[in-house]
Parts: sequence; structure tokens; C-alpha cells
Amino acid sequence: MGIQDIIEGKKQWRAHVARVKALPPDYQIVYKEMQKYLFKVGPVDLADGRLLPGIVDFFEEGVAAGKGVMQLIGPDVAAFCDDLIKDSPTYADLYQQSVTGKAGS
Repeated sequence: MGIQDIIEGKKQWRAHVARVKALPPDYQIVYKEMQKYLFKVGPVDLADGRLLPGIVDFFEEGVAAGKGVMQLIGPDVAAFCDDLIKDSPTYADLYQQSVTGKAGS
């Protein structure tokens, strides 16, 4: 990864954060909780940069439709996040596989 890649990544992240800050306050709160949860759970493909902007797109559509954030995701933020990443391997999955592989040797 070169310096240009790092600079471009920072520009993209700042643009993403600006989009989040443009959301209504209740959407921002839920987004931040989702982000914390996803960073903790650690889906491996989170770093590829498609999941979080996709959530912001979804939220922007909800705002445009006049819906509240809880109408979009339901009452359980963690369950919504789990559903988003249900087919994605997590770092915990990779760790479990490595431990299981070593134990079987």
C-alpha cells in the first residue's frame, strides 16, 4: 500500500463520515452503535469498504421516505447487524478454525 492509497482511503473515510453527520440525530446514534458492534464482531470483509457505506445508503433512503430508523431496522440493532453479516466470515470464525485445526494435529 502506497502513500497515495492511504491518502485516498482517508479522503473516502472523511466523505463517509460527512454523510453520516448529515443524517438525522436518531439515525446517527443507531449508525454509531452498528459501527461499534460491527468493529467488535469483526467481519473479515468490513475493511473492503462496502458494508458501512451500504448502511448509510440504506439510511439515506429511509430518511428520504420519511421513515424512522427503528422502522427500518427493527428494535434489535445487534440482530439487524448479525443478519447483515450472516454469510460473512468473522475474525472469531477464523480464530476458531485455526484453534480447531491445531487441536486436530
